[in-house]
Amino acid sequence: MTNKDESVEKNTESTVEETNIKQNIDDSVEQAEESKGHLQDEAIEETSDENVIEEIDPKDQKINELQQLADENEEKYLRLYAEFENYKRRIQKENEINKTYQAQRVLTDILPAIDNIERALQIEGDDETFKSLQKGVQMVHESLINALKDNGLEVIKTEGEAFDPNIHQAVVQDDNPDFESGEITQELQKGYKLKDRVLRPSMVKVNQ
Repeated sequence: MTNKDESVEKNTESTVEETNIKQNIDDSVEQAEESKGHLQDEAIEETSDENVIEEIDPKDQKINELQQLADENEEKYLRLYAEFENYKRRIQKENEINKTYQAQRVLTDILPAIDNIERALQIEGDDETFKSLQKGVQMVHESLINALKDNGLEVIKTEGEAFDPNIHQAVVQDDNPDFESGEITQELQKGYKLKDRVLRPSMVKVNQ
């Protein structure tokens, strides 16, 4: 190969290399421009987001304040509602108790009159007028007792029942082989209850 040919080949290689370098530079510049563009776009987006946040923050704060106020009011309402329900239940219970035992004093005062009527019914007589009068008294007695029973009055059971100090009052001890020890052999005075409350215990004779 002559010197001329070598020179041409070298020039050609240099031209190709310069072209490649230039292409690489252009590519780098283009990539840099693209990166710059992306960064600018991201910066704009971030700035826009910040502006939006700055604009929304006051509204969010107001919403949070209103939500907090609503929660506080709801808590107060629930507490007051619970207190009111407890108050209603207490009043209802008191009314039921008062209603149940409102007749207690009246009934207690009536018991001696009932005792007198029952003693009068035990009197015996052959006179027709007496018998007629006694029959009328008996009807009054039955009507009175039925009315009192309708209002919760209950006669305490005695004869043949086991003695219970809560509802019976032992007056006399008995020795009766027909009854078990501790059983009531005879009622001396009737006792009464108003529902579950004792108005007057029964006076009884208890077997030993």
